[in-house]
Amino acid sequence: MAIPIIPSLLRDNLAALAADDQRLDGRKRFEGRDLEIEIDCLYNAEGSCRVRMGDTIVLAGVKFQIMTPYPDRPTQGGLMTSAEIRPVCGPNWEPGPPSEESIEMGRVVDRGIRESGCIDTNELCILPGEKAWQVILDLFAISDDGNLFDAFALAAIAALRTATVPAERFDVGEDYKLPVAGTPIMCSYQKVGGRFVYDASKREELGGDERIHITLGDEGHVHSLQKGLRGVFTAAEFNEIMDTAQSRCSELRDIVHNLEASQ
Repeated sequence: MAIPIIPSLLRDNLAALAADDQRLDGRKRFEGRDLEIEIDCLYNAEGSCRVRMGDTIVLAGVKFQIMTPYPDRPTQGGLMTSAEIRPVCGPNWEPGPPSEESIEMGRVVDRGIRESGCIDTNELCILPGEKAWQVILDLFAISDDGNLFDAFALAAIAALRTATVPAERFDVGEDYKLPVAGTPIMCSYQKVGGRFVYDASKREELGGDERIHITLGDEGHVHSLQKGLRGVFTAAEFNEIMDTAQSRCSELRDIVHNLEASQ
């Protein structure tokens, strides 16, 4: 990713808006952008989802392949997550191998899913010590207008929860729905103008400071917590973030469940 030059004018503008408890696009501090979620949007994937958050657009696709279990885990399959962000997404992204930023996004999304335990890798076993399913979760950014983390994470869990294991194609039984026990949801916050906001736009990211990504499970438990960029946050700031994250994660989880029920 190219390192943009942050004009001081942008930071000054963000600080002035923050002093009046305002944001560039008129949203409140913890208000998200318009959200659209579409499932089963990729015909060549066993599970897929398209998420639009404002002008940020991402796709998630789930594929399966048969792997040989590791010797020390003979009854476990695997999960592999990767994120791809091409220059078409915006002027700050460059062609070439995966950037550090895209690798970090894939890892943060993977950690939230993996640590939640929503996918029991033992249930991916076909034949102990010989065959198991490997779940391949591919994340693609179409347009980057900020907060790719949350868009990727939301698309990922929606694609997983609606995925079908293609057992018939691999001649190992009948197709069945991928068992996913839970719906971990990520919410991200960034310090902009000296205070944290939810679902930062690209301009807020460019003029902002430290960020924090929180993945919460169905019961409100914290499954992953990741801090990015330099800076600190106080206990009061963290408590405020957690309160809003609990509410927003619950709302997003309900949206995913309603989509799944209508499938």
